[in-house]
Amino acid sequence: QVQLVESGGGLVQAGGSLRLSCAASGRTFSSYGMGWFRQAPGKEREFVAAISWTSGSTYYSDSVKGRFTISRDNAKNTVYLQMNSLEREDTAVYYCASGTWTLVLLAISAKLYNYWGQGTQVTVSS
Repeated sequence: QVQLVESGGGLVQAGGSLRLSCAASGRTFSSYGMGWFRQAPGKEREFVAAISWTSGSTYYSDSVKGRFTISRDNAKNTVYLQMNSLEREDTAVYYCASGTWTLVLLAISAKLYNYWGQGTQVTVSS
């Protein structure tokens, strides 16, 4: 199994920045890459960004492209999500997940993730 622990959420004003972290432990070698998803109240969970452990290839949703950056530290088994120019619409619970996809372009599908973190709340105020 893979255990995932997110941290770094909080309350920030619109236009501000936050960096989320996701520390992975356990059978991390079984993971091809990591993804971030988010779920706002009353909405379905949506894909945010993903990164391959090996190649470092990344993929972003259109709603965050140019504002968010996903990165990884293989030595620490940790993935980060740097979020800049935050908007009220970014308010959600953010989840990291361990992916079974082999191509980062497939990372948009939540069905291709087999382990999920507990989530961390991000609230953007105006």
